[in-house]
Amino acid sequence: MVNKVENIITVINYIENNLTEKLNLSSIAMGVGYSKYHLHRMFVETVGLSIHDYVQRRQLTESAKLLVFSDKSILEISLIAGYESQQAFTNIFKQMYKKTPNEYRMNEEFYPLQLRFDLIQTVKQKLSQQEMEENIRFATTTDIPACLELAYLVIDGFPNLNENEFLTELKKGILEQRVLILTDNAIAIALMSINYHTGSIDFFGVHPLYRKCGIAKLFLDKVMNELLVDKDISVTTFREGDKADTGYRKAYKELGFAEAELLVEFGYPTQKLVLFSKNGGSTNE
Repeated sequence: MVNKVENIITVINYIENNLTEKLNLSSIAMGVGYSKYHLHRMFVETVGLSIHDYVQRRQLTESAKLLVFSDKSILEISLIAGYESQQAFTNIFKQMYKKTPNEYRMNEEFYPLQLRFDLIQTVKQKLSQQEMEENIRFATTTDIPACLELAYLVIDGFPNLNENEFLTELKKGILEQRVLILTDNAIAIALMSINYHTGSIDFFGVHPLYRKCGIAKLFLDKVMNELLVDKDISVTTFREGDKADTGYRKAYKELGFAEAELLVEFGYPTQKLVLFSKNGGSTNE
């Protein structure tokens, strides 16, 4: 696993150093010296996104930053992001951010679609299923740096995530013992924040290297059996067909969540999904 992570770090460094270029699988494979097939498979397995999706989301994120924090024209930003026309850039930007570049600039609030994907080189072997189940615990204030690192890795699943607001809510949730964490060698590999009153999951992220280990179900089982007993559990995520969704909606539905009402949160269209309690009823207020 360590060699794979080191290889991905090399690829990420290449992408980040060439974000203003027109990047694709072929050019990146040539730049780092891997075959296209090997690079695609390795990148998807480790990062959870295709090369195309990662590059597009990173370029749009940097473009959004320029829209808010610079006076560059939208045409200039379009060209910097590797698009051949302002219209092509505008179309993709609106699909992902749900606002035109001009509307986004007028809003004067930056949030990322995708931050630089940073991995720690010294990753341990994955925990066994039993170790994972036994080591899910309430987070403490000493876990905050690890929690933030994980949030940066999974930010693609949380449109409009504000870092300062997230940190404030994280600290509050830790004090109220409603933040669960699983760590491996001081690395946060899963984090869940719940609301005892509403039965909602306010944040849930799993480290990309551990997404195929059944961690999501372990967390849900613990919450349903110990913390939110006899409550329906809800979460909000992307609406069906949202181009910005990298697989979160599908993952929740595979865990048994059912579609509920459509919502708009902080100006972003989302949908509430519900996992009904095992007894068929709900004590949610």
